[in-house]
Amino acid sequence: MSVFNNKNVLVTGGASGIGYLMGLKSLQRGARHLIIWDIDEKALNEVKKEFSDSGYSVSVQQVDVRNADSVKDAANRTREEHGSVNILFNNAGVVSGGNFADQSYSDIENTMNVNATGIMIVARAFIDDMISGGEGNIINIASAAGLTPNPGMCVYAASKWAATGWSESLRLEMDKNKTGVKVLTVMPSYIDTGMFKGVSPPLMMPFLDPEKITDKILRSVEKGKVRLREPWLVKITPFLRGVLPGPLYDFIAGKIFRVYDSMSTFKGRPDV
Repeated sequence: MSVFNNKNVLVTGGASGIGYLMGLKSLQRGARHLIIWDIDEKALNEVKKEFSDSGYSVSVQQVDVRNADSVKDAANRTREEHGSVNILFNNAGVVSGGNFADQSYSDIENTMNVNATGIMIVARAFIDDMISGGEGNIINIASAAGLTPNPGMCVYAASKWAATGWSESLRLEMDKNKTGVKVLTVMPSYIDTGMFKGVSPPLMMPFLDPEKITDKILRSVEKGKVRLREPWLVKITPFLRGVLPGPLYDFIAGKIFRVYDSMSTFKGRPDV
């Protein structure tokens, strides 16, 4: 039996992209109810109608994960209407590309608040319930950018390094205190959802297919895995950075695999 069966699942940034797919696949695996948080009200209503018309139990809330009061209010409403959240997908994220010297102060603040602070705020809103209940799953969608430097995404990388460090530390805390709460850190390379439009994928690291990576994420939850890195080159990145001298790693990543040139053609989605 799937761990999703008869559970309440919440997905932030769940009105599009892999958030949409993770919500749908959770329902297909037997989730009792799906709560979708997003800032796009139009997309939220469209997804709610689609899922409801398919016979699924779903509710939506327009929530800004950058705002602690917004998150706390939405969490209280969720708790009152549907009970505790059993499985949380911390998926909301934004992309900020370009040279750091060209980034505005608002770009820096927004990227860090959504990708780093936001996931902590959301998890904090539900973790007491999970600990009290002795079980729960928190899935944090970080990035391969949290494992290696990459010019052209300084701020984004900083937010994902923060997300990765927090997520891994939270997992250790939950395990050390025997809470029963499981934490999965997901670190994918570029996913073909449009957020990284224009990017030149590194050698041997093609864009990840959204359907396939979300299947792997949900299977990782079911198997109780603690981290998921995709594709294979991302899996060995921490080892390479650990054993190779800095200049040699930079040569391999930059000149051979062309990781450091991948953002040079970045355009992104107009609405992201």
